[in-house]
Amino acid sequence: MMQPKSRVKIAGEETLSNGWTRLSSYLLDYIDRKGATQRLKREVYHRTPAACILLYDPRRDLVVLVRQFRLAVHLNGDPAWMIEVPAGLLDDDHPEAAIRREAMEETGYRLRDARFLFKSYTSPGAVTEVVHFFAALIDTADRVAEGGGLDEEHEDIEVLEIPLDEAAAMIETGEIFDAKTIMLLQWALLNRGKLS
Repeated sequence: MMQPKSRVKIAGEETLSNGWTRLSSYLLDYIDRKGATQRLKREVYHRTPAACILLYDPRRDLVVLVRQFRLAVHLNGDPAWMIEVPAGLLDDDHPEAAIRREAMEETGYRLRDARFLFKSYTSPGAVTEVVHFFAALIDTADRVAEGGGLDEEHEDIEVLEIPLDEAAAMIETGEIFDAKTIMLLQWALLNRGKLS
């Protein structure tokens, strides 16, 4: 069987936009499973790596989530103030260092331990972003700041404390519909006995 990399050759690339991040159009020659070469055109949105974290307080059996405005969701006509786990771009940091920074900025919680769980491409058909998933146990003493995001980045983040079972139910009611948050809440439900 042919190795996957030998089945794809980039024949051309054009930058369509280079603002906050880069959007490229590619021409590629792709050898399908039958051995025929196809010329394909694809667009790729180049996003830097990111990290996200589930903050879980085992004593109170709750998770700390955030609510913030998302323009793409607004443009789709869905409720744009989304409930999510804390997350952010790595900004050239190691994933754990980045998620410690983001957790503090967004929620005010200082992490004692951050456990790496897995990584995932959440939209691999068109976006290069890989997200590193973490979980951390917290308690009320770990909240050392207000959170809410960085003023210089014009972040307007509301910090929410929600019982784990209620957060899970919010997936079914459609109140939580962010992929990374759903993944981490499902992970927490499957691993609840190991979380304390």
